[in-house]
Amino acid sequence: MSGRRFTVQGTNNAFTCGHCGAEVLPLQNGSVRNHCPHCLHSKHVDIQPGDRACDCHGLMEPVGVEQSGKKGWIIIHRCRLCGFTGRNKAALGDPEQPDDWNALVALSARH
Repeated sequence: MSGRRFTVQGTNNAFTCGHCGAEVLPLQNGSVRNHCPHCLHSKHVDIQPGDRACDCHGLMEPVGVEQSGKKGWIIIHRCRLCGFTGRNKAALGDPEQPDDWNALVALSARH
């Protein structure tokens, strides 16, 4: 059993978006922010969710969105450097800096 492990401790930090330059705050709900709430881009830093063990560090472009009854909106990212595809839960409920609903809708309209 491979079992995905999610690591939160020490990884929920503020960062500057590598795509649009926005200052991104940590999530306030006990999870980890892994994408920009403005442009929805991410950075390829994880092997397992939250571990920050990947050395690729390529820009992860949002390429799709899907709706999960259990997890809500899921953003699909593809790394521009290595091609890795990952899925990240949208942070629409964050009280300090929620994901941009219009950006999420625009992403869903592309496909």
